[in-house]
Amino acid sequence: MKEIICITCPKGCHLKVDEESFAVTGNACPRGAVYGANELRNPVRVVTSTVAAEGPQRRLPVKTDRPIPKGKMFEVMDEIARVRVKAPVRVGDVLIANVAGTDGNVVATKALD
Repeated sequence: MKEIICITCPKGCHLKVDEESFAVTGNACPRGAVYGANELRNPVRVVTSTVAAEGPQRRLPVKTDRPIPKGKMFEVMDEIARVRVKAPVRVGDVLIANVAGTDGNVVATKALD
């Protein structure tokens, strides 16, 4: 049994997940069961960071538009580190498409004028 804490909602349920059958116990809602099984099969995360920006606002906050495999996080961060943006940028603009081959995009989370 693998013990993990669910991050799907603020309750933070203590889940126990069978490593062979992926059966989940300890969840207070159905989302916890899905999270627990997926966390063992293929853990994913939304990556948040900043990219270099020209002008007085020197950094621009960004995130992936969907969860990406946890094992690809360092590749994603390497690609983000190489980006430099110029105004104008709008919230939701795709700055890196198909980042690290994940089918996810890195998007702006703040406007840059």
